[in-house]
Amino acid sequence: RIAPAAGHLARAEALLADWCRANPPFRGPAWACGQEASLRALHLLLARALLGQDDRPPTPAMAALLALHARRIAATRAYALAQDNNHPVSEAAGAAAIARALGREDAAELRRLARIVGRLVAPDGGFAQVSPGYLRLLCDTLSVFAWLHARAGGLPLPSPLPERAAAAARLLGRLASPGSGALPRIGPQDGSRFADLSAGGEADAGGSAERALRLFCGEGFGRDDDLGAALMGLPAPARPLARPAIWRAEGYAGWEGEGLQAVLRAGPLRFRPGQADLLSLDLRAGGEALLPDPGCPTYNPPPGAPWAGWFETTAAHSTICFDPDGPWRGDQMPRIGRFLFARWPRVLPLADGATLLDSRGNRHERRIRREGRRLLVEDTLSGPFRRAVLRWHLAGEEWRLTADGAVHPRMAISVAAEGALQPELERVWASPAQGRVAPALALVVVLPERSSRIRTSIALA
Repeated sequence: RIAPAAGHLARAEALLADWCRANPPFRGPAWACGQEASLRALHLLLARALLGQDDRPPTPAMAALLALHARRIAATRAYALAQDNNHPVSEAAGAAAIARALGREDAAELRRLARIVGRLVAPDGGFAQVSPGYLRLLCDTLSVFAWLHARAGGLPLPSPLPERAAAAARLLGRLASPGSGALPRIGPQDGSRFADLSAGGEADAGGSAERALRLFCGEGFGRDDDLGAALMGLPAPARPLARPAIWRAEGYAGWEGEGLQAVLRAGPLRFRPGQADLLSLDLRAGGEALLPDPGCPTYNPPPGAPWAGWFETTAAHSTICFDPDGPWRGDQMPRIGRFLFARWPRVLPLADGATLLDSRGNRHERRIRREGRRLLVEDTLSGPFRRAVLRWHLAGEEWRLTADGAVHPRMAISVAAEGALQPELERVWASPAQGRVAPALALVVVLPERSSRIRTSIALA
């Protein structure tokens, strides 16, 4: 039990009363989403615990507020399930935590949460949303829920919930840079920072990984002095997270060593993709992005934004575009809605990469090998395409073209193919953080006609 500092409880109660006055139940944007209601309820219960109030029943006002949140969650459960993303996980966790806090039977809610996590999280930790940002939200939600459940004297969590949560925590730890905690900005995301007890912000997921690993695996991310873990009273980890040289999880393949981290957007596509980014490569060294995924600035671009709709395209990623002048403008699949693509490619794993076959019959095989601080990427192409373009999205502005690629003070990229190459530097967009868009550079190589094999060497200084 954590003893609150003088005045903290009174301040928290005043803040909550002010919020309730400004946001009447079921009216306004704060009540528009069942997931938001769930995360708010979990935050309230977390705050009660951190203020040392969870060893007594909620006050009548708090109990009434939690009951209202339970009603809001129950109202749109079918909608949440249909999303195949964080919505049903958050809402099931919120409903189960509210039930236990109010002294109600929570066994059915726990079984529901376990079924949802068992469906959306693969045994290797891969999440339905191939997005490190949303994987962090998943881990934070399950961590807070599991901690509250244990403090309330709940029975062991039903399988496969603890096993899948442990696998997701390990994947988050491998995606995060060991020192900075930075995550690659792969896939859609909204900058969510749920229960950010370490105050790391969007840029540092190390505290999230530390808490999830301690809770579900008995392992650590290397943040022995993490503030959030201290506030939650989590014991020191028994061992550090293993960091294999090559790893794989649903949606990803990874290479690590010599301070280098490379992540390939792989498959299979068990759930709908959020971007046409398959076989794109993200590269970091010492936590610094060198070949970054451009990210996702917002789901609602301002009217007339020149980059609206661009971040979801294949051209926005470090991979191959087939027939950029064709009907799909080089995308791997056609976009048919705000969050929906049709004609998903077939993506299969390889021991050293992955292969993609699109609905037009074009095949892209990408194999990766790490040799110290150098990556060797081999792309093999086949199919009815007429033209193909390779892009490498670059960090920073200090790039200079060479005859076969580009150089930077920290690295050099060279591309070889069958025939003459004319590499160019192209102005593109990048989103270094939620809500931010900035100009960036990409190395663009239009491949000679019918090129079938392209080799890229990426050497770090």
